[in-house]
Amino acid sequence: MKGPIIKRTTTFARKGALLGVSLFALSACVMNQQANPAEGIGFREARFNEINAMREYRSCRDEAIVLDERARATGSSAQYLASATLLEKCESNLGPDSANQATEERMRAYALSIQNYIKGGETAKAAKNLERFRKAYPNQDLYLKGDVSFIETMQVLLGQRETWEYGRFATLNVSDELKSEMRRVRYWKQN
Repeated sequence: MKGPIIKRTTTFARKGALLGVSLFALSACVMNQQANPAEGIGFREARFNEINAMREYRSCRDEAIVLDERARATGSSAQYLASATLLEKCESNLGPDSANQATEERMRAYALSIQNYIKGGETAKAAKNLERFRKAYPNQDLYLKGDVSFIETMQVLLGQRETWEYGRFATLNVSDELKSEMRRVRYWKQN
């Protein structure tokens, strides 16, 4: 009868050792979590604030897009300006804590505000915001339908390109329609 007792004791010892190792590993994980201050309550609070700021930004942006859609439907320059102003406000309310979040989404919204300032007749404000856009997103650009450059198109529309550059439209990444219109304007100014 000595055989089965030794076997049971060995099995019991293995289970006890396995349980002990498991508890030690679990306690090590808990101790490590408490030892890392970056993952404490301050980190979670900061992350919550970032998420909240983006939620508020998106809500604000959605309101501005509704104004933009109304402006398109009615052709109202006042609604274009209201949409552009609201989009600009949404961006400024976001704050520096969320400056690196949803970059492309924010670029598109800010680009829409620039276009809406142009459509609303506030070209000086559009030019100022285009420069802010270029400083906020250096070496980045958006591409419009036909893979044309947003920045170059806005520069041409706002008169930020010299007239001698119109002859070199092949080097500008703007739509064919815009090239044609600028050539037409240049022709009638000279003749």
